[in-house]
Amino acid sequence: MSNHNTQTSKYLSYILRHRPDEIGLELDASGWADVDSLLVCAAEHGHEMSMELLEEVVATNDKQRFEFSEDHATIRARQGHSIKVELGYQPTVPPDVLYHGTADRNIESIKQQGLVKGQRHHVHLSGSQETAMKVGKRYGKPVLLTIASGRMHAEGLVFYRTGNNVWLTDRVPAEYIARPEEA
Repeated sequence: MSNHNTQTSKYLSYILRHRPDEIGLELDASGWADVDSLLVCAAEHGHEMSMELLEEVVATNDKQRFEFSEDHATIRARQGHSIKVELGYQPTVPPDVLYHGTADRNIESIKQQGLVKGQRHHVHLSGSQETAMKVGKRYGKPVLLTIASGRMHAEGLVFYRTGNNVWLTDRVPAEYIARPEEA
């Protein structure tokens, strides 16, 4: 992804997940924004982008963070919102094990509280160790946590899977978390 595409992707993440109001953009209850409105509002706030650039960013984003409606008239972030949206994902049975990447400085807190969603709607988990480690590296020295997701589900905790294969849950209690050397 080019530097311009990366900057556009970061801008879209900020606007579509956290602050649409900053540019006067309205999202519907499911997090969808009208593409034409997004382009106009972004331009009015110094972020010119074309439909072609938007389509390229959505298509080439390595984490597939965004999606268009079938007719490309609306766009939304798939997950990671700090604003109130109802993404409409259905409860799904997870695999027996999922992963979460974090920074080593968070381990003591995680041992006490488990994984909590903080300002987001859900805790994000991955089916891939590699992806989880990439996420952990963004925050410091990475640590890979193994989540007993199958056991969690069997004991009544609910999971959702996004269109880009991110697993979401409300929380992960500490008793379901192991570091690799503990797994």
